[in-house]
Amino acid sequence: MSITHIVLLLLVVVLIFGTKKLRNIGSDLGGAMRDFKKGMDGGEEDEQRRRDAEKLRADNTATQENVRRDSTETHDRNP
Repeated sequence: MSITHIVLLLLVVVLIFGTKKLRNIGSDLGGAMRDFKKGMDGGEEDEQRRRDAEKLRADNTATQENVRRDSTETHDRNP
């Protein structure tokens, strides 16, 4: 199969499907490949992301409690 055959084949495909449809197909195929790779990596990334999110949530909760406690102590000191 020569380069001429490949170009002719691509031209026919573009004429049949149109550029917009081919763009959508390429986008869908790319998304499917990305999801497949994420699935092959396993839950390691998801598990790490979940742990990081839980840690961040716990840090934010502790910070909010400290701010509340500090504001209450300041309020109690001022008559």
